[in-house]
Amino acid sequence: MARERLKEKDLETDIAQWLCGPGGYAPGDPARYDRRLALDPATLLEFVKTTQPHEWQRHERNYPGKADKAFLDRFCQEVSNRSLLEVLRNGVRDRGNCFRVVFWKPETELNADSLARYRANILHCTRQLRYSPSCENSVDIALFVNGIPVVALELKNPLTGQTVEDAMRQFRQDRSPDDLFFDFKRRVLACFAVDPLNVRMTTKLEGQKTAFLPFDQGSNGAGHVGGAGNPQGQGRAYPVAHLWENILTRDALLELLQKYLLLQTKKSVNAKTGQTVISEKLIFPRYHQWDVVHGLIDDVKARGPGVNYLIQHSAGSGKSNSIAWLAHRLSGLHDAENRKIFTSVIVVTDRKVLDNQLQATVGQFEQTQGLVVKVDQDSRQLRDAINNGAAVIVTTLQKFPVIFDEVERQKANFAVIVDEAHSSQTGQAAIKLKAALADPEAALDEYARQENKHAENEELKSDNLLLQLAAQGQHKNLSFFAFTATPKAKTLELFGKKSEQGKFEAWHVYSMRQAIEEGFILDVLKNYATWQRYYQLLRKITDDPQYATAAGMRAAARFASLHPRNIAQKTEVMLDHFCNVTLGKMGGQAKAMLVTPSRLHAVRYMREFVRQIREKKLACVRPLVAFSGEVQDDGMAVTEPMLNEQAHGVKISEKQLPDAFAGDFNILIVAEKYQTGFDEPKLHTMFVDKKLGDVKAVQTLSRLNRTCPGKEDTFILDFENTQEDIQKAFQPYYEATFLEEETDPNLLYDVRSRLDAFGIYSRNDVENVGKLLEKKTVDIADVLEILGPLREAYQARPEQERLDFRTGLFRFVRLYGFITQLTRMFDADLHKYAFFCRWLARVLPKEGDGPLDLAGQIDLEFYQLKKTGQGAIRLEHSEDGLSGIKGDAGASARQFSPLSDIVDKINKRFGTQFNPEDQVHALEQITSRVIRVEPRLSQLVGPGDQGMWDIVYNKAFEQAVAASALENAKFFDSISTPDILNFLKMELKQQVLEKIAHGN
Repeated sequence: MARERLKEKDLETDIAQWLCGPGGYAPGDPARYDRRLALDPATLLEFVKTTQPHEWQRHERNYPGKADKAFLDRFCQEVSNRSLLEVLRNGVRDRGNCFRVVFWKPETELNADSLARYRANILHCTRQLRYSPSCENSVDIALFVNGIPVVALELKNPLTGQTVEDAMRQFRQDRSPDDLFFDFKRRVLACFAVDPLNVRMTTKLEGQKTAFLPFDQGSNGAGHVGGAGNPQGQGRAYPVAHLWENILTRDALLELLQKYLLLQTKKSVNAKTGQTVISEKLIFPRYHQWDVVHGLIDDVKARGPGVNYLIQHSAGSGKSNSIAWLAHRLSGLHDAENRKIFTSVIVVTDRKVLDNQLQATVGQFEQTQGLVVKVDQDSRQLRDAINNGAAVIVTTLQKFPVIFDEVERQKANFAVIVDEAHSSQTGQAAIKLKAALADPEAALDEYARQENKHAENEELKSDNLLLQLAAQGQHKNLSFFAFTATPKAKTLELFGKKSEQGKFEAWHVYSMRQAIEEGFILDVLKNYATWQRYYQLLRKITDDPQYATAAGMRAAARFASLHPRNIAQKTEVMLDHFCNVTLGKMGGQAKAMLVTPSRLHAVRYMREFVRQIREKKLACVRPLVAFSGEVQDDGMAVTEPMLNEQAHGVKISEKQLPDAFAGDFNILIVAEKYQTGFDEPKLHTMFVDKKLGDVKAVQTLSRLNRTCPGKEDTFILDFENTQEDIQKAFQPYYEATFLEEETDPNLLYDVRSRLDAFGIYSRNDVENVGKLLEKKTVDIADVLEILGPLREAYQARPEQERLDFRTGLFRFVRLYGFITQLTRMFDADLHKYAFFCRWLARVLPKEGDGPLDLAGQIDLEFYQLKKTGQGAIRLEHSEDGLSGIKGDAGASARQFSPLSDIVDKINKRFGTQFNPEDQVHALEQITSRVIRVEPRLSQLVGPGDQGMWDIVYNKAFEQAVAASALENAKFFDSISTPDILNFLKMELKQQVLEKIAHGN
């Protein structure tokens, strides 16, 4: 009968046997462990004496007869003063000696001594270690590096009634952080709670407050679409075998200690005491982070430069650390022949947080000054960094067009890491980046072969047009590593890998689904409420002018959205929810964001919030507004700092706003700012008053998904989008995003043919502009001399022709920029034509005079706001991908309609069954008439005048209603019952008081 292996001890035995076999460890002896020092001192001393004999001889002369004790004391003191991680990386200094307590694996195999020292490291796997001098508790497995404990594992077996939850509970309840063995930063650096199905990890024991993170692969394996957990049945005895087979092997653990673990220090100011608080956190890579960096490094080693990689990692995946680790690893990467693969690693980002994080991260790994060059000055700094071969360069995409032709042509390979890759990578700035970094020699050789030219490349290298063509497509000296949570179709085609089915997909995926299921981000769609505004417009003027239908509809909708009734009603709903729900979350620390459709909306909302907060005496609500530039509102220029101020009246600058919102302010009203890249974990509620779609919806609503102590859920209140709209926008990014098919480059010729057919330009015009390509700088006067007559010819065409031509022109420019990033066409004629189109697009006059304004021509007759739904928006597995670029359909013909028809269309779309109290125009007329017929109302405002004021108001209300009834009998019929009249009397009373207060 077979023996059952169901006990926890059997799991422990299997792990230890693997680590002490293929894993590269030696079995540890618990008897050699010193509980007081929390070390295996004999092994540590053996390592130091064996690998550094000359230093040890000097040490013995410094400490005759007590060298062992002196070294151990100094080691403990250095660890206490700095940290174990820093001592591991930088050694122990003592009276002129510097002892290394571990030797790292060299980047190359050229130095035999370095390899020998690395191999001399002693790694032990010790079972059932009694670690404390104050108790007899033991850890199931402890891993030592040269006698220093660095990892502890607690194991459980569900078949005997215990799981990973019990292992975590044991760490929290039975493992004291006061024991030196578990003391933060001083000994064990990572604790793993393990059962056969799941792994959890922490780097800091804090009793019951200890926070554990999942350390699983994902249900379908790391880098693949799936949820939380681990794949089953991969030929391994345990689903969690990745822990000891991939992470805890001898080489992997030493690599983690050297190149991954980070000690982050954060300074903050206590709002109540004003004191600076310093907090420290030890970062151990999550499994998907280790997997993507390790996988990319292995792939680059195997395939060399010239390959593009798309990494689709969700918000909450730790992209900043992943990029920092990858940048550092790539900067020191060598191939099998020990040659450096990349001259420089260039990180393209607009995030200042990542700039600083990269420098701090790499600084912990390397002592070399200037290893990271942060391009925070002018573009010449970028040029010099590239020409000097700086190891890691952090810059923005916008600096490349300035210096692309000043970079020295040299044999150099570049790794370009793109932070938040999106379609801007197909624009002119991205093209200039390639022009600056690409090695054109291989492309020119390709051209010479195509043209049957046998001349040396010197002639070709002097041809400016050919050099521009050679910069197109992909290059063997450039590797792109593009990170994004929300890849667009163009991003997938540019950076993604092509599957056997012809689809483009990411090289590595950490999905939104997995991040939610593992608890790294919150599900922002779990509590989603929708409100709908219904309204009816009326035409105030007797004339019935014609307007472009689409523009007129937009103008009418904008008028309604900016109407004071709409702003006031929505503000009242938001304040009610914020005060009654949001403020009860997170111990009163929860914050909210209002997303508005325009800067003017943001200004109007801010003023309405301030008004209602003041009148309702809501001292607990403190709003801020964020928008760029200057906004004209009723003839007055308004800026963001003009509306934002501290309690003591000091204005808040744009730079100060994020810190202010992180402090005492709790509602942020935004217009195209802080909707992407803004990280405020205390954001709990979002109010949406703007149409959102596709990537924009995901990026905007994801501002809420950051986790934070006490934050258990989120809430979205949406005035503009349906749950179906949002579900459709989020679905492609829930798991993995892919592109169904590639773009046909021949679309370029199709679009050009349609543009040629307009007859606005000739081939000579194209050739004459194309000749300017040979010049180093293009003179605007030369361009205008050629394109001026074309501008006039364009303006002479009918409106629909102008619209069709302009649409096609801009489409060609965008399409050419994208396709020539994908492939090298070597079509000089088409390149000249693209150059011609870019300049012609710049000189053509803009169509129209800005948005249509219907103020004074229409008014809001009825308005109603009501809740239409609340619940969770559920995302599911989908096999649908994104659609690529299709053939050109051209611009749609402009339709014109009289204003009356536009109003009718709006009313049919947004109308409903209105109640008497929903009437806006008629009720506003009554309000104004009440004040006009009884001037005494503005004089009776004292505390003792309330009774008389009510008498005067009631009489004035009756007179105003009677006068209005003569003008609008239909309206009078709808409010003629006593109950409705009394209700409206009370409703309008507040409006009358507000008008009097504002001098109206």
